[in-house]
Amino acid sequence: MNALARLAQWFGVDAEWDHLPDDPRRAYRNDLILGACIVVMTVAAAELGRSAGMFEAGHGREGPDWLPHLLAGVTAVPLAWRRRYPITAMLAVYALFLGTGLFNGAVTQIAALQVTYFMALYSGVAWARDRRAMLIAVGVVLLTMFGWIAVQVTDAAVRDEFLEYIGGDNPGLFSPWVALTLYQLLVNVAYFGGAIILGQVSWHGARRRQQVAEQTATIERQAQELRDHAVLEERLRIARELHDVVAHHVSVIGVQAAAARRVLTKDPARATEALGVIERSSREGVEQMRGLVGTLRQVDGTPPGSTAPADSASTANLAGIATLAGDTTDGLACVYRLVEEPTGASASVPGPIGAALYRTTQEALNNVRKHSTARGASVTLRVSHDGEPPMPHGWAEVEVLDDGRPLPGTSGSGLGLVGIQERAAAHDGEVEAGPRATVGFRVRVRLPLPAGGPGREHSASGAAGRAEGPERTVPAGRAAAWGVEPARYASSAEPVAPEGDRS
Repeated sequence: MNALARLAQWFGVDAEWDHLPDDPRRAYRNDLILGACIVVMTVAAAELGRSAGMFEAGHGREGPDWLPHLLAGVTAVPLAWRRRYPITAMLAVYALFLGTGLFNGAVTQIAALQVTYFMALYSGVAWARDRRAMLIAVGVVLLTMFGWIAVQVTDAAVRDEFLEYIGGDNPGLFSPWVALTLYQLLVNVAYFGGAIILGQVSWHGARRRQQVAEQTATIERQAQELRDHAVLEERLRIARELHDVVAHHVSVIGVQAAAARRVLTKDPARATEALGVIERSSREGVEQMRGLVGTLRQVDGTPPGSTAPADSASTANLAGIATLAGDTTDGLACVYRLVEEPTGASASVPGPIGAALYRTTQEALNNVRKHSTARGASVTLRVSHDGEPPMPHGWAEVEVLDDGRPLPGTSGSGLGLVGIQERAAAHDGEVEAGPRATVGFRVRVRLPLPAGGPGREHSASGAAGRAEGPERTVPAGRAAAWGVEPARYASSAEPVAPEGDRS
């Protein structure tokens, strides 16, 4: 690639990207305000110059006193559209410069107008959408300005006036006029070159920022698609297993029921045996279905060999929550509390609701251990029969708090909180998950109780760990915080402040 091609590439001649403001309406409004401010500044600078004698005879053409103010103000007006029409605004500023210089060159030397010329060139390079047109316009500006300089340094009258002003002394290596010419050349190269380079650097920076933002969005979308695909595949696998389990046990039950019906009056012993097979098969089927559904709900990724409580149906209930709180995995100090209204209300919580709260607690504590610096946590189980809409028959909830911060380098998949949300949605419950106001993370799930209250045969085993006492603490140690982004899935109509907040 030759130098010309590399230069064209640097200026983005073939780039399929336009530099546009993030908020065009606000950006264009700000440009109007900026343009008005610069107009006021140039008019004020023109008045200061007039008062200092800059526009006296010999320094500019004769004219009314207000003419320098008008020329200065009009030259700055195009900056009000510097990002909406960058090339047009740049060409307009330099055309007005040329006209003002031909009429009254002293006005072009106002410092405020020097800022105007720089901003016009910078904005034209940084914000031009048509990069080829921008290069042509910049070339025209540079030819005009350096042509103007060439005319000035070759003007004999200007040279004689300068030499007369300095008195003909030559204290340096160069003659005064050559030194002045070289000085003007260096200043203008730095001036115009700086505006062009800064404008192009700004263009490249904006382009890189947009590319990074697009790549980040693509990565996040692909990661979410992968998570969804993994969850879908796992659910399909479990669904096939569930189908096989149900089909097998229903077939066994059907065969044994038919056999029992045929021999019920002829051979009661064989009938009893067949009924026993039906009983065992139905119990095994229910246990296996509970295990599969629990696996479907559980997405915490507990590693093999973990000392986390078993997932059997006998522990996945309210009473098992106390056991989860007493787990010493990784030395996490955990306090368990039970709040009932009235006393013994937890004994009437249906088994499915107890299992859902158990799984929620298990998920929350596993995430604390894996993803947080927490050294302490609390698990609070609340059951109340005093209901109000949208839970008129009462509710049961579990709240897990920790006192840690996110552990660096332990980003999670986010599926844990998704599982909690789905589990609560299956019972028309509410979920709150997110950082606490002080430090740590909070997970709270509230599920409504059914009308009339379930019977004992459907209740959670025991009274949610009342035998463990109202509060239980195990030794503190290492723990961890959430590696997923906090999310709030539903708002609690009546947030409950945790008792004895450890923060």
